[in-house]
Amino acid sequence: MTQTTLLQYEAPWPVYALDWCKTAAPGQQHRPRSSFRLGIGSLRDDYQNRIAIVGLQDERVLVEDDYTDYPDFPSAAASYAWSQKAATTELLATTGDALKVWEYSSDGPQQVSSYVGRPPTSSGHRLTQKIALSGQSKVQNNQTGAPLTNFSWNEKAPSLVVTSSIDTTCTVWNIDTSTAITQLIAHDREVYDVAWLPGSTDIFVSVGADGSLRAFDLRSLEHSTILYETPAPKNMPPPTASPSSSARPPTSPLLRIAFNPADSNYMSTFHMDGTDIQILDMRSPGQPVMEMRAHRGQINALGWGSTTNPLLASAGDDCQLLLWDLSPYTSFPASGRQKRIVVDPVMAYTGPSEINNLAWSPQIAGMTMHSGHSTDPGEWIALAMGKTIKALKV
Repeated sequence: MTQTTLLQYEAPWPVYALDWCKTAAPGQQHRPRSSFRLGIGSLRDDYQNRIAIVGLQDERVLVEDDYTDYPDFPSAAASYAWSQKAATTELLATTGDALKVWEYSSDGPQQVSSYVGRPPTSSGHRLTQKIALSGQSKVQNNQTGAPLTNFSWNEKAPSLVVTSSIDTTCTVWNIDTSTAITQLIAHDREVYDVAWLPGSTDIFVSVGADGSLRAFDLRSLEHSTILYETPAPKNMPPPTASPSSSARPPTSPLLRIAFNPADSNYMSTFHMDGTDIQILDMRSPGQPVMEMRAHRGQINALGWGSTTNPLLASAGDDCQLLLWDLSPYTSFPASGRQKRIVVDPVMAYTGPSEINNLAWSPQIAGMTMHSGHSTDPGEWIALAMGKTIKALKV
């Protein structure tokens, strides 16, 4: 990678959660640099976690966006996402002990008492917590919800957010009214990830520790559809005669789920400690239609780009970011076909250490770099590696 396609930022703490801003800064929609912003969240053992906004200073280096002190909150930033809803202020959200919605804005003065972190500098940038949602669980007899593992912001209806929890539930929230629309017991064990079906305000899918991938429809919550279950381990001892003997034996948990934005029939997932990626087709449930096999260490993250012909990115403990082009294999339905094994990514990048997370940017206009060269409009991938954030042009 050359200097025109690789930027780096060193955070003061280990980074896990990250996401790109989906719109330019208010009032700066035509300035490429104002779109080049990342929200990041720390992953600390003491649970005094911090979030920050990182942006471009001069097309050469990523810097904190006017923050020297960071907002802190007593929960792990399990996930992080920026709303695509255009407004004079921008919303971002985190999950941990609760779903928290933050407002990032750069207009006029505001009372100091409402700041999370330090007051803004002369630029007027500020980050304030607007909402904290943590409802009582259906499966626990306490007054607060169990820790949340992840969430998905609905692109079509930005007021809708669905969260997943270790208490086996998923909850759909309306953040405009700060209320839970519904909470359902989604899995037999912890739920690790959740995602809205692109273009839908009713259907979402989830994966969890029970090794299953399930689809839910808010219009018919009496049942869910199991799209995939991890095969039970071979050579398992016979079940003992106990009330739980009919329970499904332990299987490898599924950690993440992501839809192909160009064809929402296709989903990608991977197993805990796994080195392969499974591609599933909603029209042909039960078995993966493809597996991507190239990582030499466990996979930690995956995500799809948003171009017309999107690439799938995966990253893991082998320090590798791999980009896959699945378009040759997804141009016709999977029914009746043998599972394809894909072993050749179209691009690869080796980082200096294990890659814990990744995030695709939206399309960002071209920028003139310090070398005098101009970058073409396109997408970037941000990688989290310990305290280091690297942004790579694709």
